[in-house]
Amino acid sequence: MSSLDQGAPLGAMAAQGTTSAKRGATLALLAFAQLIIALDLNIVFVALPEIGAGLGFSGQTLQWVVSAYTVFTGGFLLFGGRAADLIGQRRVFIFALWLYALSSLVGGLAWSPQIIIAARAVQGIGGAFLFPATLSLINRLFAEGPERNRALAVWGGAGASGLTLGSLAGGFLTSAFGWPSVFYVNVLLAGIAIIAAFAIIPRDPKPHEHRSFDLPGALTVTAGATLLVFTLVQGPEYGWGSTAIIVSAALAAFFLIAFTMIEAKSADPLMPLRLFHNRSLVAGMTITFLYMATFGALPYFLTVLLQNVHGFTALQTGLAFLVPSVAIATGTQAGERLATRFSTRSTLVGMIVGAVGTALMVSGATAESSYLSLVPGLIVSGVGQGIVWTAMWIAAASGVAHDQQGVASGMASTTLNVGNAVGMAVLIAIANSQIGELSGNALKIAVADGIQVAFWLAAAGIVVSLLAAMVLPAKAR
Repeated sequence: MSSLDQGAPLGAMAAQGTTSAKRGATLALLAFAQLIIALDLNIVFVALPEIGAGLGFSGQTLQWVVSAYTVFTGGFLLFGGRAADLIGQRRVFIFALWLYALSSLVGGLAWSPQIIIAARAVQGIGGAFLFPATLSLINRLFAEGPERNRALAVWGGAGASGLTLGSLAGGFLTSAFGWPSVFYVNVLLAGIAIIAAFAIIPRDPKPHEHRSFDLPGALTVTAGATLLVFTLVQGPEYGWGSTAIIVSAALAAFFLIAFTMIEAKSADPLMPLRLFHNRSLVAGMTITFLYMATFGALPYFLTVLLQNVHGFTALQTGLAFLVPSVAIATGTQAGERLATRFSTRSTLVGMIVGAVGTALMVSGATAESSYLSLVPGLIVSGVGQGIVWTAMWIAAASGVAHDQQGVASGMASTTLNVGNAVGMAVLIAIANSQIGELSGNALKIAVADGIQVAFWLAAAGIVVSLLAAMVLPAKAR
């Protein structure tokens, strides 16, 4: 055989190797972006007391350092997802990272409560653009089936790692360099991702047809979703019967109804209503809602149990979260293998595993128990969470056209955010119902009892999620 005959296959193999390496680098960057999002969710919690003392927050207003991010993320997710479809996923990805970097810089330099709250709101908008852009890039660049399943597992594992790293980094940075460092670290991370994005992520494909932007739909859904999340997040704090919450709920309903009417008549809607004919997407949205209303509330109650009942420091709490985070990361990989070998629906048996693990945590949630008594439940529940996490995003992307992956991702992530707000509001209200004016050891016992009730309710809610899983197609498509 001549050298020319040998050169062709060798050249093809080299080109294939280069393409594979670039796709691997792209996936690494998208997973890194997911890690940034997850990191930012937890890193600020540990620094809250120092932020409050340093900027003169009152006890009633400090919560807005967290709530501003949550409210604006929930309100802009659908907007961000559609922007990725129309403007370009790569462009929106980079734009969102710029928002993260600049708002984090302002947050670190903040000199008053108003400035840091505004910075957190812009960070939330950045997250609302970054999350669907990242997810839709995975769904566009990796073919539906085993390839995409593996990519989503890596992406999900990075998110699980980010949650733990957020707690650990928050404790370390705050104690070593002060609270502004938890914001400055995001400037560095987002800056690295921006530079890498220009070099690694493929350019957005040119649209085949001119697409108009549904401005009335964007304004109404953003206003409605933001007000809805505000109502759910602030309801327990302001009181469900307060004027602010009642007005906010009424306006949210008005804007969301108006949005539905606009979309039904629009020639090029922000959220095509025909997407609701996709059974897999609808089931995926339902599962994301129930997932965050149940599994998503567990970290809050674990933090309260460890810090308020058992007296853990912030750093000790972060270390304690290593166990469930490793279990969740393991579950994401198992979820990918199950979905690839069997089907998306069979993967969601992870809900049964998660429900069993959450129920096991009840016996360890007492004032007298040790952390070790929680570990078996944390491991089993974590594996179940990881399996479901991978499967529900596979379901939400199945059968969706490339030019609608952004809005589909925005729809699923909006239900994720709203589900977390609903679950937290309900479970916290029930868990705290017996506390009253208690103090000292009696208060610790009452708090632990309330957490046990919350764990039981979360386990029951996870079982209910199985009903949504049964709607999924028998085979992952």
